[in-house]
Amino acid sequence: MIHPQSASTPSSTNQKRRIAAIDIGTNSFHAVIVDIRPDGTYDTIDALKEMVTLGRDGLGKNLSEEAMLRGLEALQKIKTLCDSYRVEQILAYATSAIREAANGGEFIQRAIDEVQIKIRAIPGTTEAELIGFAVQHALSLNGEMALIMDIGGGSTEFIIADHIRLYFLDSRKTGVARMSADYVKEDPISKASVKKLEAVYTGELVKVDAAVKERGVTMLVGSSGTMQNIAAMIAAERLVAGSNGTAGTGVAVMLNEFEYTRQEFTAFYRKFLKMDHKQRLVVPGLDAKRVDFIVAGLVQVHTVLTRYKIDRIKTSTEAMREGIILRYIKREMQDLRLLEVYPDTRTRSVYELLRKCSWHEDHSTQVTRLALRIFEDTRSVHGLGDHDRQLLEFASLMHDIGYHISHKKHHKHALYLIQNADLKGFTQEEIEIMAHVARYHRRSVPKAGHALFQALTREQKSTVRSLAGILRVADGLDRSHYQNVQDIRTVVRKSVVEIQIRTQGDPELEIWGAMRKRELFEKLMHRKLQIVRMPG
Repeated sequence: MIHPQSASTPSSTNQKRRIAAIDIGTNSFHAVIVDIRPDGTYDTIDALKEMVTLGRDGLGKNLSEEAMLRGLEALQKIKTLCDSYRVEQILAYATSAIREAANGGEFIQRAIDEVQIKIRAIPGTTEAELIGFAVQHALSLNGEMALIMDIGGGSTEFIIADHIRLYFLDSRKTGVARMSADYVKEDPISKASVKKLEAVYTGELVKVDAAVKERGVTMLVGSSGTMQNIAAMIAAERLVAGSNGTAGTGVAVMLNEFEYTRQEFTAFYRKFLKMDHKQRLVVPGLDAKRVDFIVAGLVQVHTVLTRYKIDRIKTSTEAMREGIILRYIKREMQDLRLLEVYPDTRTRSVYELLRKCSWHEDHSTQVTRLALRIFEDTRSVHGLGDHDRQLLEFASLMHDIGYHISHKKHHKHALYLIQNADLKGFTQEEIEIMAHVARYHRRSVPKAGHALFQALTREQKSTVRSLAGILRVADGLDRSHYQNVQDIRTVVRKSVVEIQIRTQGDPELEIWGAMRKRELFEKLMHRKLQIVRMPG
């Protein structure tokens, strides 16, 4: 589906609001600085994470002076960064460690007096809501009902959501710092301690049980540090094993949208629980600062997967701090056109990139229209599916964004921009395919000497060649960039694919532009290409 932008709504590049969001957690403080446009989109300018371990001395007790000093020092670093970027507003939200401490109010006041940062201590349900907003923004949920699980230091948030709504919010006091302090006494952990943890987790899931049953959850989504570390470790295992997953392709793993199975998790879980501190320290993907907390988190995930018989787990790299930004946008910004027009994560993310790159809208939209029409008219020959069609659509829209860097080699710049744009809702494999389809819309077809193309899997290479073959012809049919082709029909004959075009003016330039780039198209169709005027 093509969503043309209105020419009357230009990008407001000079009217941005710069804000910072700080997630003041039990273990760490996460800050992000963003520029928000009037249309509700935003760019990340910088980010900072400080490990503080406010709950080191136990949760529900007074914060020690040492803990307060660590927290204030971290806030001062964040404030200095914000000042250097001339941030207009700082949104700081505190979770378990501060809201449960009897002297949490004292820390909040000291942050105001000593650092000039005002902190809001939010309830667990608000924390869950913010996490839900972030995951909806980051992932392509595709209408699936997901149980979102965010394991923090002091609490675990549970959210049930699809791509449109948040249906259930809950917060339980089962964070890894709390549970590790109370139940993980041996190294490696004993079977008896695992059973105690499982019993506590099961008891805390009463409300979640009913909601999962009511909503028909089909997938678990993990966000924040503990779940990201688990995903990173499983990704590293997959890389070592050289499996057919993304990590086995030789391309660096992107954790957002990274998916693994309950079977993979269980195999890793059984092996990991037998490790002691020293062995855990060298496990690839595990943050050394989480080495003493991760076991409690793994037991909690295992309990949830087993109890609800969920077989698929996805990972979100966006969490509460991004949720703070999204909530701010929803409540404060007057112009939310992009969020409203493109509720789908994938489409919105592509259009955010197009706007950032000052895209050639008329040409790109025309090429996409032509490419999709050719795709549909030749389905009986190429055998590609609806998923391939969507990747072709997005690659066609983005094929010329390389002009944002330079006209020269803009096809190669498009490859780089798509690969590094942090597109939301796409798997790494999909990003690689779209990036390479855009890269091969002009000039050379894929060759043995193209290292990035050779790093793809055999299936990815085949898809790239097929979709690029269609895109190259469609791009040639708007060689003038003036949308001369008004109508198009593709007819498949025994030895020829005939593209019939109706144009405003003379068609010679468009025919020449498409025919000179027909090589991949003819290989895909196993027929010669002909381009003629439409009859009548």
